[in-house]
Amino acid sequence: MTNASAPLFCLATGRAVTLENSAALGSLRPGVQDLILRDFPQAQPDWRIGHVALVDYRRKYVEAILEEERGEVSQLEREVIEAVSQEGTVSQPPQEQAADHPPTFGERVADQVASFGGSWRFLISFGVFMIGWLLLNGLSQAPLDPFPFILLNLLLSCLAAMQAPIIMMSQNRKESRDRLAAEHDYQVNLKAELEIRHLHEKIDHLMGRQWERLAAIQQMQMELLEQRLEAVRGGRAEAT
Repeated sequence: MTNASAPLFCLATGRAVTLENSAALGSLRPGVQDLILRDFPQAQPDWRIGHVALVDYRRKYVEAILEEERGEVSQLEREVIEAVSQEGTVSQPPQEQAADHPPTFGERVADQVASFGGSWRFLISFGVFMIGWLLLNGLSQAPLDPFPFILLNLLLSCLAAMQAPIIMMSQNRKESRDRLAAEHDYQVNLKAELEIRHLHEKIDHLMGRQWERLAAIQQMQMELLEQRLEAVRGGRAEAT
């Protein structure tokens, strides 16, 4: 057992550490333990490793898993690796995701125009404008745009020509938001998958150690039982 008053040193860097900023080798995940033991085969389960060095080994462990499964680690996966190695989170509330990618002035204008152009307000306003234009020019003695309303056709063509690219810009922005949301969901799912895998490894490791302890206890019980039987037999032999 490690004496709490004795100085502790990181097995990777050799620097002094404390119980709070270090971890015992035996308490780590089996995969991380294997990586550390490759570099320090003489290490014992009660030896300590600092959190800074432990983060590097966790990062190497997760990178090895992803490279084995996918062949190459992308930038998104590297962000997940960083979160897993530092035991952080990658999930963000919607408002924080929006704050990370603020829209420009043109994008905000495009969103507003597309929102208004796809609403009942626009349809009702446009219908009122059309009826008013037709009544004003159809009943007037000196119409601004006499039948067949060529000026109105020109205005409608200009409106359609301006509205279409603005709506497309808004759709492109929506696709960009959906892509960012999909990437974020992928990161969250990947981190959850890695954490579940690590949890299974830890449970398997703990169960394996428990079985070893049970086997050792059973072996001790068998030895005690054999000693007891030998003592009973010896007592009977002396009685006869």
